[in-house]
Amino acid sequence: MITPIRTAIAGVGNCASSLVQAVSYCKVKGPDAVGVNFPSLGGLRPEDIEIVAGFDVDRRKVNRPMHEAVMADPNCTEVFWDQLGDQGAPVHRGPDLDGVSAYMRNQPPEVSFVPSDAPALTADEVVAALRAAEAEVLIIFLPVGSTQAVEFYANCALRAGCAVVNGIPVFLASNPKWAAKFEAAGLPLIGDDFKAQFGATVVHRTLAHLADMRGVKIDRTYQLNVGGNTDFMNMMDMDRLATKRESKTEAVQTAMVDRLGDGDIRIGPSDYVPWLDDRKVAYVRLEGRLLGGARTSIEMRLEVEDSPNAAAMAISAIRCARIAREKGLSGAIPEASAFLFKHPPVQVDDPEAHDMLLNFAGDA
Repeated sequence: MITPIRTAIAGVGNCASSLVQAVSYCKVKGPDAVGVNFPSLGGLRPEDIEIVAGFDVDRRKVNRPMHEAVMADPNCTEVFWDQLGDQGAPVHRGPDLDGVSAYMRNQPPEVSFVPSDAPALTADEVVAALRAAEAEVLIIFLPVGSTQAVEFYANCALRAGCAVVNGIPVFLASNPKWAAKFEAAGLPLIGDDFKAQFGATVVHRTLAHLADMRGVKIDRTYQLNVGGNTDFMNMMDMDRLATKRESKTEAVQTAMVDRLGDGDIRIGPSDYVPWLDDRKVAYVRLEGRLLGGARTSIEMRLEVEDSPNAAAMAISAIRCARIAREKGLSGAIPEASAFLFKHPPVQVDDPEAHDMLLNFAGDA
C-alpha cells in the first residue's frame, strides 16, 4: 500500500488553490481525471498526495483550514472542483520578509494581500509545524521576487527533513550553493520555476525548435504576457522581475541552435489587467529568414487559465520528490527537473527531458 505523500505549501495563492483542487478532484475521478499528464509516475498517482500544512501571510487565509483558505480573496483562479471537505490542513502565519512588496501593500484589498495581525511564526516554529505535520515535501508557491522568503523556507525544510519543490524563479535547484546544502542534508531539491503544462514558454520553445529543425534562421523574437492575478500585479514592481525574465528567456534561448543577442529577444510579463483574473494571455512572435534570406514571421496568441497550468506540473513534481527520496537521491535532481521547470539545473530539449523523467520514475 502506498503511503500518502505528505506535502506542505508555502504560499496559499492561486497555484496552491489549483493544486488542492487537483488532489481532491483526482481522488474522486481517478483514471477518469481530465488533463493529468502522468496519471501514474513511478506507481504514484496524483491522489496519493496529501496536503498537511500551509503557510501564508494574508489575514483571510491564516488560521483557516485549507479548503477555506484556497477559496479566499485575493485568489481568483477557476474553481474546477469545489468538493474540498477533505482538505482541512491548517494554514499558519508565516513571516512577511520580502513576500509582500511595497507595491502590493498599496493596492485595493480585494485584489491584493492583506497581512494578518497574527504574530508570524519564527523559523523554529515553522520547523516545528513541518515536523508536527510529518511533511516530507515542501512546495514553494511564493510571489515572484521573494528571495528572502524562499530562502527562509528552504532553510526550514532542511532543518525539518523535507524535500523541496521550488515552483518560482528564485533559483535553488539551479544554484550550486543550495544544491550542495540539500545534498549534504540528504534531501532532494527539484526546480526552478514551473514550466506550465501548455503555457507560453513551452509553446515558444517548440516553435523555436521547429524553426531550427526546418533550417529557418531566427533573427528576433518576443513573448509578451498579460494577466489579472496577484502574480501579475506583484510583477508590476519591476525590481522583482529580474529572475523571472532570466528564467523565461533562458528557457527559450536554450531551445535554439544559435542564441540571440540581448536586443533581439524580449520575454516576460508586460502588464496587469485586473478583469482577466487568473487568465493569462501570451503574444508570441518570431521573425526569421528562409532559403536565400526570404523573410518569414509567425505570431501566436495563447490564452490559458494560469494556475491549473502550473498545478498540473506540481502534482508530477511532488511525486518526483517522493521517488527521489525512495531512491536515496539528494541535492538537485536534473532528471526530475528538466521537463517540469523553466530554469532547471540542466536545460534539455523537451522530448529528451520527457524521456529522462520517465526513466527516472522507472516508467520508460
